[in-house]
Amino acid sequence: MQPTRFYLNGQPTIRDTRVSLHAPYGGGLLGEVCQAGANEVEQAIAGAVRAFQTLRHAPSHKRAQTCRQVHGALLARREEFSQSIAREAGKPIKTARGEVDRALTTIQLAAEEATRIVGEQLPVDIEPRSAKYWSIVERFPIGPCAFFTPFNFPLNLVMHKVAPALACGCPFIVKPSERTPLTALLLGEVLSGCDLLPGTWSVLPCDRAVAAQLVSDERIKLLSFTGSPEVGFKLKAAAGKKAVILELGNNSAVIVEPDTDLADAIPRIVAAAFGYAGQSCISVQRIYLHESISQQAIEMLAQGAQKLVVGDPLDERTDVGPLIDEASAKRVESWVRQSGGTILCGGGRQGSLMQPTLVLNPAAGSSLACEEAFGPVAVIETYCDFDAVLDKVNSTRFGLQAGLFARDIHKIRRAFTSLDVGGLVVNDVPTTRIDNMPYGGEKDSGSGREGVRYAIEHMTSPRIMLVRSP
Repeated sequence: MQPTRFYLNGQPTIRDTRVSLHAPYGGGLLGEVCQAGANEVEQAIAGAVRAFQTLRHAPSHKRAQTCRQVHGALLARREEFSQSIAREAGKPIKTARGEVDRALTTIQLAAEEATRIVGEQLPVDIEPRSAKYWSIVERFPIGPCAFFTPFNFPLNLVMHKVAPALACGCPFIVKPSERTPLTALLLGEVLSGCDLLPGTWSVLPCDRAVAAQLVSDERIKLLSFTGSPEVGFKLKAAAGKKAVILELGNNSAVIVEPDTDLADAIPRIVAAAFGYAGQSCISVQRIYLHESISQQAIEMLAQGAQKLVVGDPLDERTDVGPLIDEASAKRVESWVRQSGGTILCGGGRQGSLMQPTLVLNPAAGSSLACEEAFGPVAVIETYCDFDAVLDKVNSTRFGLQAGLFARDIHKIRRAFTSLDVGGLVVNDVPTTRIDNMPYGGEKDSGSGREGVRYAIEHMTSPRIMLVRSP
């Protein structure tokens, strides 16, 4: 089996240091991935610095054309990418195809946004001393960027960093998750066939000690990290003067009010809690049901969870695949057993597969109630007071997104102004993400926002030209 090469300054590169990669489902060997070392990281940074001197002057039509070229090449290999995601991430194939489609949308958005990075004409004749001055403000790319990406969306969460960089003219280095590097490297293969200046990009699987160079090096102007809060805030502390975007964890809550159409809401909640085995930072983990509809809703939730097909991610029928590894499944299983709540359904585990699990009334201080499970498990509590349940949603250290099923506009507004989250999704689950929207969190859920246009704002800085008329 030939080792999978990484991409250094756009060129495929082989190195003797390699890591074996095994499938989450079945444990079969997927391949060996070459690992970049300190020298390769240094070369990538130096290449990005050189490339930036040209990229910073690239016209918007050229940047947009690059994005369209990437879109076309990715579209032509849609099923290949879907299979890669399913194999290395354990994501059900039908869900993997959805991820590829979202990545196509993301790069298409970048092509559009490349030509509308706008500034403003700022009136500055605001007092007698400045009466003869006028100004314009434009946004300029900030320079080389480092992107650290997670295992759970090995294509679209890479694309949410890469696409804005291509759109605005920032060279970049991707450090993919050590658990799912193959899809990022496949994207590297796509990029290598596009008309990109040498040094514009690198994809470098490497260990944490080597990756630390990307964090500390002052030639890198922006660090974007998606992953755990524990790692993310350590990287931010080590990042020095560079800009930092953090997309971190959550234990997403959804509130179901008594005027909700349960036939509409419950299937959406079930899919959002257990899809991809709950391994999304906006998977539904906490379900708050108004006591007047709780009995019916609980029955419907349990019935929906028990109908889901658990198994091989390459099987078209599968709804819930494996967790990324058996250790993660064992951790989730232990959290369920130690929660102090009543297991309504599920709770069983076989290797890295875990049955969709619902737990009623977990202990307030339990990990399942307070922390991010990142597994196919959700907890249920009932409420009668709306303001009290808003406080309950706010009670954890996370604040990425929340969901609210309700018809009362006054309650919707109150939730919007009271919840400490980056986004409130009304009449749908917090797992909803549209790829052009601002996406990010409060508290331990991170800082900054993604979504192509909003990421471009981080990757560019405003510059004013102030002119005095003689």
